[in-house]
Amino acid sequence: MDPNTTGPEEYGHDGDTGAPRQRPPRESLTSDFGHHAPALARTVQLVSGDFLLTVNPVDGSEIEPCPPAERPARPAKLTEAERAEVGRAARPPVPPGPARPALPLLARQDERETLVRLLARGRSVRVTGPAGSGRTRLLDVVAEDCADLAPDGVVRLNGLRRSADDLLHDLFYAVHNAPLHRPERAELVECVRGIGAVVVLDDLEFGGAALDELLDATPECAFLFAAAPDVPEPSADAGIEEVALPGLDRAAGLDLIEHAVGRRLTEDESNWAGDLWFESEGLPLRFVQAGALLRQRDRLRAGAGAVDEFGVFEDVRPDEVPSDPADGDEVPLPSLGEAAAPAPLLASRLSASARATLRFAVALGGEVPHQAHLPALVGDTHADAALGELVACGLVSPAGSRYRLAAGVPAQLEAAGYADEAEAQVRAAAQHYAWWAGHPSVTPARVCAEADAVLAALAVLSPLTSATTEGEPSTAVQLARTAAPAFAAGLHWSAWEKALRAGTEAARLAGDVGEQAYFHHELGVHALCAGQLDRSRAELEASIGLRGALADKRGAVAGRRALALVADRSGIPLSLMATMGDDLPEVHHEESASPPRGVPTAFPQLQPPTDTALVVSRTVPSPPPSPARAGGGLRGLARRNLVAAGAGALLVAVLGTVVTLGATSENDAGTPSENVGVNPSASQGIDDGSLGAEPAAGDEGDTGEATSRPTDPGPDGTLGTSDDPTPTAGESAEPSAGPSGTTKPDDPTRTPSTSPTSSPTKSTKPPTTTSPAPSDPDPEPTGTETTPEPTETVTTPPEEPSTSDSASGPAASTPVQTSTSAGAPQSSAGTPSGSQPVI
Repeated sequence: MDPNTTGPEEYGHDGDTGAPRQRPPRESLTSDFGHHAPALARTVQLVSGDFLLTVNPVDGSEIEPCPPAERPARPAKLTEAERAEVGRAARPPVPPGPARPALPLLARQDERETLVRLLARGRSVRVTGPAGSGRTRLLDVVAEDCADLAPDGVVRLNGLRRSADDLLHDLFYAVHNAPLHRPERAELVECVRGIGAVVVLDDLEFGGAALDELLDATPECAFLFAAAPDVPEPSADAGIEEVALPGLDRAAGLDLIEHAVGRRLTEDESNWAGDLWFESEGLPLRFVQAGALLRQRDRLRAGAGAVDEFGVFEDVRPDEVPSDPADGDEVPLPSLGEAAAPAPLLASRLSASARATLRFAVALGGEVPHQAHLPALVGDTHADAALGELVACGLVSPAGSRYRLAAGVPAQLEAAGYADEAEAQVRAAAQHYAWWAGHPSVTPARVCAEADAVLAALAVLSPLTSATTEGEPSTAVQLARTAAPAFAAGLHWSAWEKALRAGTEAARLAGDVGEQAYFHHELGVHALCAGQLDRSRAELEASIGLRGALADKRGAVAGRRALALVADRSGIPLSLMATMGDDLPEVHHEESASPPRGVPTAFPQLQPPTDTALVVSRTVPSPPPSPARAGGGLRGLARRNLVAAGAGALLVAVLGTVVTLGATSENDAGTPSENVGVNPSASQGIDDGSLGAEPAAGDEGDTGEATSRPTDPGPDGTLGTSDDPTPTAGESAEPSAGPSGTTKPDDPTRTPSTSPTSSPTKSTKPPTTTSPAPSDPDPEPTGTETTPEPTETVTTPPEEPSTSDSASGPAASTPVQTSTSAGAPQSSAGTPSGSQPVI
């Protein structure tokens, strides 16, 4: 049953008819004893941009990419009848009780004609005036005059606590039929750009660039704004006309009081009204309240007998009723001070329900609860009639689809003691709204209509949150927990965010970790829908951490799914999100940076042999080492790059050796086959599955011949001999012969050759299996022409091996120096081992 719709059983009429009473189902019988099963969670599925959002009030909302079949079509505009229904819903409800005639709009005819004329020309106008100057009443009259000016009619909006983005969405839903669909920014702008309407916007709270954004998005609309003088002005390029509302003159003020009282004023009353006009500066609200004071005085003068007979003001305090009805004429006029601040005096002469309603409104920051909630809040079944009393006295004024305390009334009532029990009043209102918002029969649209009162209760209770009893959740957490999903389902997302933030603070103060996790999750989903990825990531990570501590698997899974969407939208892998910081941009920079000496050349062009048969090897720069901070994946990528570069260098070396040998074989004095000795070459065959590495020392067939071994590139990218025996790809990790031209220590008969370019004798380093290290800081140049000098043969002892940069080769009349690349094997036919190296 709807908690706001009373049924016949509540008034004792459930047995008056003669029809037999139906036996209720078993579930309704058990519900009377409080052991009924909990109601199913009210989940709502809606489309936000290209997301499919399922509002789940239990574990948290679930968000996923919207399937193509679920995407709604382009929203269609409402019909004229539907627009009229939306317009009626945007107006405040009519108070119950006898209808009172509306007060006329006095001394505003010039402003009224000016506004209608400007709006008919498509111009936007801003009406400025202090609170109580009658801005809302003027807008109502002008809206009726402009009903037929635009194709989409007149749209009524309220800007109280609303941003430009909120107003754009309100305008969209006022003209288009888009249930459960919240368009993204681009689609929203495209839709509102085609709206042609007169937009009447009351209580505007922003100006400047925000107002320009609203106007630029709606070029076919003419706006009629109403704002207080302290609201920021529009920009100079906005093109908005300004119309200021002055105060009423003395004659208009007296006329307005007479319409409020319903009779002509006496001379004393006219003088009293003249003094009030001088003090109030002609604000119409003051004259409405003054007329209410005179009406109450007339009722008091009628005597207590009429009051008792009709029972209307039976709760009026005895000290305010004349003791003798015949002495009613002596009820004095209110003093000028009471007329200047009439709220306490007016409230004292109202019913008890009206005064209780005022206490709730003061506690809620001026927000008057809807009349349907007053019976439950006040505890009187007829308390809804209190709203009619407050409207007639001018203590409340309309604000969009609801009522608020009129200007100056909250401060006056607080001074009179109406805020003494504000915390208790707010707590009672919060408990009621928490039950009501979570009731299955209450639609999200109705909860959104009461959003201001709910948010006001949360704003007061959140800083004061504490558990009522041991183990009982706080009232603020309960209210935020039930209201936030309803705001999300009702597409009132600014209220959704405010409720979530208030709930997060309340749960933190109450020490409720589970509710904190829920609110953080919802904030992350809200930020994701709004396109705020950084904030969404932070909120979702906080929620996942809290739910992990509570072992909430279902909630953690929902959080990880939403976090995966954030990673997909931001372009950052989910595995790197936790380590985002200063390291990530540096890793990306190092990974995408080019090598210091250019991109390695896989297949360089071979240089033709010169007249002196000097072959200069092609420089093949090696890629820079992989950054250590990039993780295992980047290091593996760097190893693959090094292997690929080494394979290319190996092919270059083989081709270079073949070309060199072919070019030099024709210039040799003798035939290379005649110089082949009895011992085979130390290099292994090409077809034995190896890359041409030398065998380890001590193997069979090893003659200890000095062979040229491939070396690693130096710091400058050149390939030459190196003293670092670190094995490359395809080499054996065991110790073998030294660098190119080095005699083995166990061969005392080896006779090395010396040259001016020979390196000094160095000890052999132990082999390693790490990545290639750079050679000596000052590598000797390779590929340079050397001057042949006589050599001498020396006998080197076994314990002092020496190195030579010259490779063994056939005796030739022209000196030839051959440089090989890393990993290039020496051909057995091109490296005769039977002859001694002679230059």
